[in-house]
Amino acid sequence: MKPNLTTTLVQYLREQISSGRIAPGEKLPSENTLIAEQGVSRTVVREALTRLQAEGLVHTRRGAGSFALTPPARDESGRPPMPRTLAERRQLIEFRMGFESQAAALAASHHPAAALAELDSALAAFRAAGPHASRAMSCDYDFHLAVARASGNRYLVQAVEQFGPAMIAMPRERFELSDDAADPRLGQVAAEHETIRNAIAATDPLAAAAAMRVHLANSLHRLEHETGERSS
Repeated sequence: MKPNLTTTLVQYLREQISSGRIAPGEKLPSENTLIAEQGVSRTVVREALTRLQAEGLVHTRRGAGSFALTPPARDESGRPPMPRTLAERRQLIEFRMGFESQAAALAASHHPAAALAELDSALAAFRAAGPHASRAMSCDYDFHLAVARASGNRYLVQAVEQFGPAMIAMPRERFELSDDAADPRLGQVAAEHETIRNAIAATDPLAAAAAMRVHLANSLHRLEHETGERSS
């Protein structure tokens, strides 16, 4: 079954990177190579790479391929550690509530037309991603990055860029759903994104900040529900 194949490929590539057999900065085998060597489908390869990217072990550059990153335990670059446990993801969302709410408020203060166009584009792409988890996660991240850019504060942009798509609280179980499996939670996320966008368009900083905070609080609740745990 696809989940088992995906998990097996993730474990194999994770071990290759952690052991140094694939050195930091080295390009991973191509999709076609992994398909041939591991006997899996292209979908399995892409979902495995997305999960490794969420773990902070892989960085994919469009048109160039996927490259190994330094394993988090050995990373001395000063980059924030990628969340692995529910407790760590909860802490990351709590941190995001602070700076992303401020980013939304600033965006509402001076939302240029270009910023609204970027928000609309990211929102449309997220809706179009449907149940495909890897695309949904990427589009979700693009929306939050667009909000940060609309703030006009480069430090807020850097904060979002440092985390990358791994900042999105998407449980791994969702990557194991089939591409045609309906997920009503994604519709809820899209609606929350639209509320943030509309508050920014209305030049209402307080409403924009509140909408972002509600969205992230809901993200935490969804994450805890899906993992079967609750806040203490």
